[in-house]
Amino acid sequence: MSATHPVTVYPPDDDGGRRVRVDGEILGRAYSVSDVARLLQQAGLQGWDEMDVVRSRLIEWRGGDPSEWA
Repeated sequence: MSATHPVTVYPPDDDGGRRVRVDGEILGRAYSVSDVARLLQQAGLQGWDEMDVVRSRLIEWRGGDPSEWA
């Protein structure tokens, strides 16, 4: 991961899902911080958990912070 914010979590859609992009590739939709952590683990960040997701400066949260899902 090379950019200042290599992970982007987009605003919630009508179903409450948020697209998660890493280095320009959409990994999937997340419906919770746990889902974001799971997607990042699948992308190679094996040790990451929910607290890492909430605290990380590598993640750009668009359309709300980690508590916004609707």
